[in-house]
Amino acid sequence: MNSNQPLNLTGSDEIDLIELFQSLWAQKWLISGAAAVVAAAAGAYAFLVTPVYEVQSLLRPALIKDLDELNGTAVYTLTPADALKKVGASLDSYETRLGFFQANKSLFEGLVKPDRSLEQAFEEFSREQFVLLKPDPKKPDNLSDYVGIQISYPEDLDGVAITNGLVAYAINAERERIAADFQVVIANRLSAVERQIKAARANYEADKASSIAQLKEADSLKRAELQDELRALRQQLRTKRMNRIAQLDEAIAIATSLGISKPTTPAAMGDEGRAAQGQGSVIRTEVNNQQIPLYFMGAETLQAERDALKARSSDDFTEPRIAEIAKELKLLEQNRKIEVLKNRKDEDLFLKQLAQLREEEARLKGLDLDLSALTLARVDQPAVQPLKPKEPKKVLIITLGFILGSMLGLFVALIRSMLVKRSTKEV
Repeated sequence: MNSNQPLNLTGSDEIDLIELFQSLWAQKWLISGAAAVVAAAAGAYAFLVTPVYEVQSLLRPALIKDLDELNGTAVYTLTPADALKKVGASLDSYETRLGFFQANKSLFEGLVKPDRSLEQAFEEFSREQFVLLKPDPKKPDNLSDYVGIQISYPEDLDGVAITNGLVAYAINAERERIAADFQVVIANRLSAVERQIKAARANYEADKASSIAQLKEADSLKRAELQDELRALRQQLRTKRMNRIAQLDEAIAIATSLGISKPTTPAAMGDEGRAAQGQGSVIRTEVNNQQIPLYFMGAETLQAERDALKARSSDDFTEPRIAEIAKELKLLEQNRKIEVLKNRKDEDLFLKQLAQLREEEARLKGLDLDLSALTLARVDQPAVQPLKPKEPKKVLIITLGFILGSMLGLFVALIRSMLVKRSTKEV
């Protein structure tokens, strides 16, 4: 077969485009009818199906002044960004949506279906038709943070009321949570302050008891030391007195044996001897730095001193220190520091930290904030009634129906042309 031989476009096995076009043109009413029928069916669907609308609401961060009163308490700190996140988390919470549904069941009566309860219908509606709007973290060009909610709903529901109501409910629910947290924090702080006050009082009582015990112990020790010193002094004085009596007894014996009854001196005794020998009177001056023996005092004097010492009942008056000890023991009978500590009336005045704790307690009790109007987020875009439904897109559906109908008509016309041509060849 020569490869350079031209194809015969008019051969029996080739498709004649002109003939094909003429055949399709001859069946133009069939093609138009099919397109019209499918387009009409699509149009019927577009006009009969329940329209679905879509609304959304966007929230922006609150202003700093809106949260200044709360942050000024120094008890609960909340930034605008954190407040917006809390509201967004509340909007995304099924618990919040369920609470709004239970509080506004009349808004969801259009979801009622024969095969399921209203609660089941709402659960499906919440899962499929609610969309939380938030910035894309991959797009850092957003001028400010935002959160929002987008809801798709059939025309028998009031989507605008549901959306705005849910946003208000979520903000109020989060506001109530913050108010509850605020009260709990204050209660915890007050409990902590009360525990600190009790601890300070207990510490004060322990310190006072310790001070009293230390003072009593010091007094007891001092009293014992003074009594020991007193006994030792008295024993010392008694010993001295007994030694003195023994000395006096010895001196009396010597004076008696020497015949000294009156006080005399060694020189005077020598003069008496010379006078007995007939010598004249002599005036003698005697300087002697040695102690004269005790027996020179004479037996009478020594006996008188000995009798007095034996008759003495106490030697305390002979020692001044004993009087001082008696005075100190008398002072120890009543410790005025202990008495003052025990007789304190308003002991809170002596607590160093009590004033600060009382001030903090009064400040916490005075934090009576009304958080019912606390602005957690600004509604930047409330939901409004849409001008047209999101679905169905009637023009698009009818156009697609017309295109599909035309394609179906062309396909049927081609099949008919092929069948007619084959039947003609067989004849």
